[in-house]
Amino acid sequence: MSKAYSSHTEKIDVEYVAHLARIKLNEEERERFQAQLEEILGYVDQLKTLNVEGVDPMAHPFPIQNVFREDKTCPSLDHEVAMKNAPQKRNGHFMVPKIVE
Repeated sequence: MSKAYSSHTEKIDVEYVAHLARIKLNEEERERFQAQLEEILGYVDQLKTLNVEGVDPMAHPFPIQNVFREDKTCPSLDHEVAMKNAPQKRNGHFMVPKIVE
């Protein structure tokens, strides 16, 4: 692993990041990810030193063209036919289980 960008001095709480990602890490993985995340932040710090005055922000490095088709109204499934197969329905809508974490 290259240490060319490891000038970042802030310590990353890998355990907290793993908790947020809902993953369990063993000691070897924590050490490996600690080094990798610090290297990434060091690289970001290096990018912060670049002069970007006059450079327009962009979402993609290459010009891209929108490939979406034109919206057209098409015949679709009748509402009553669609609702006939619904396991549960209320007020003309599909009912689905509530999911709360």
